[in-house]
Amino acid sequence: MFRGAPPETPTEAPARPNAYGLSNEARNLHWLLTNLVEEVPGVMSVAVVSSDGLLLLSSDPEETAAAARPAKPAQGQDGPKGSSADLATIVSGLGSLTLGAAQLMDGGSVKQTMVAMDQGSLFVMTISDGSLLGVHATPDCDMTVVAYHMALFVGRAGHVLTPELRSELRKSVESAR
Repeated sequence: MFRGAPPETPTEAPARPNAYGLSNEARNLHWLLTNLVEEVPGVMSVAVVSSDGLLLLSSDPEETAAAARPAKPAQGQDGPKGSSADLATIVSGLGSLTLGAAQLMDGGSVKQTMVAMDQGSLFVMTISDGSLLGVHATPDCDMTVVAYHMALFVGRAGHVLTPELRSELRKSVESAR
């Protein structure tokens, strides 16, 4: 299933900085996210977005750093098309839209949203703290496999994504500028 093992499991990891400047929880979340992309067929990129729409984690650390910097227009584009910043924006917007729809329809909480497109698929799943996990996948991905692995990530990450850890992740994105 997942390649390798994290240095410590998320339930055992103390919240202390390590040699890389991140706590074990932050490193473990990065590891889980990387494995989601590497091990699940069809997954192209992944982003974790806070409940207020800020990018916390990305499947590409360089793109996470780029998302913290002001966007540089490239070849007539207004932003970093296809980057983690775009995925985070879309995930946040879709999460807000579906939450509003659920409230209007008295549907309760939103657990998962899936958008199937000609050239790809987008999955958004709620994490227990109100954050969102977004996955961009190929159009021919096995949706049940992607959703299953997203649920595994949410189950493993949800209990460690504390306000302190969210703050640490935001600071790491900002300091990568």
